[in-house]
Amino acid sequence: MEIGVFTFAETRIDPETGEQLDAGERIRRVVEEIELADRVGLDVYGVGEHHRPDYSVSAPAIVLAAGAARTERIRLTSAVTVLSSDDPVRVFQDFATLDQISRGRAEIMVGRGSFTESFPLFGQDLQDYDDLFAEKLDLLLKLRESGRITWRGHHRPPIDDRGVYPRPFQDPLPVWIAVGGTPGSVVRAGTLGLPMALAIIGGAPARFVDFVELYRRAGTQAGHDPASLRVSINSHGFLAKSADEASELAYGPFSETMSRIGRERGWPPTTRAHFDAERRLHGALMLGSPDDVIEKILYQHGLFGHDRTLIQLTVGPMPHDKVLHAIELLGTVVAPAVREATRGAKAQAR
Repeated sequence: MEIGVFTFAETRIDPETGEQLDAGERIRRVVEEIELADRVGLDVYGVGEHHRPDYSVSAPAIVLAAGAARTERIRLTSAVTVLSSDDPVRVFQDFATLDQISRGRAEIMVGRGSFTESFPLFGQDLQDYDDLFAEKLDLLLKLRESGRITWRGHHRPPIDDRGVYPRPFQDPLPVWIAVGGTPGSVVRAGTLGLPMALAIIGGAPARFVDFVELYRRAGTQAGHDPASLRVSINSHGFLAKSADEASELAYGPFSETMSRIGRERGWPPTTRAHFDAERRLHGALMLGSPDDVIEKILYQHGLFGHDRTLIQLTVGPMPHDKVLHAIELLGTVVAPAVREATRGAKAQAR
């Protein structure tokens, strides 16, 4: 199994003005995290795209390119690219460029977006939310098929036999579909034969088993090789030497961030009781000591048989040295144990 980290590059907010603080420093720290993740043997680092004052990255490919220049092995992905409000040609060019810089380590994780600020910013109508994603995904996939393209759609001007450059180092450039549990999105990923990144950020992970089975069934029925139908489980979490230390470090930032976002969406505030419930084996949080996180990843692997686990270590602003230590624990302790255990499980399955 592949083990990795993703971040939204959260930024401190001035409580009086609501303005973003320290965006540049947070971006530089993300690059440092990428460099360490590569050094300790993690497989993937992802950076999300947002257009809000509480997150500092609106252009993941640029930040990932900075990380590519300082790393050798780790795969670099968006988490996610809000394709519905972007231009697929530019997205393809940005990540093809990243792929060339990194010599074949780039990936695009596309989604419709859990926040909506980018839609009015780029002149898109939220009433076209799903149609925009479907059409732009179609264009993105056609762009990676050929160096020249002719294409027609409803939400973007047509393209008449134009070349799109540069071409990526990989053929094809990997594209994942990020889903949050909407059956239609799951079926789309499977039907297209694209790998699926499933976000589990609350509740019992076991309730998502049906979604993974639906994905694999849709992919098989569409004629895709079952071995190509890869699944990533993306979750919130944190690591420290002990479960108590991890909890004390993470609870404050996690609660403030999730409660603040919850107020925008009509959710109840995040309480300590809710947080502690999610820490348990059958909850969603990948949080605790290395042994706790190993146990939870393997428990979920028993549910899903998935190929990749990504953990968002910084749901809210966290001390940078503690984040680096969590990455080190994940790479040097958790990842080797999980790889060995899941390698044995695959051998038994054969």
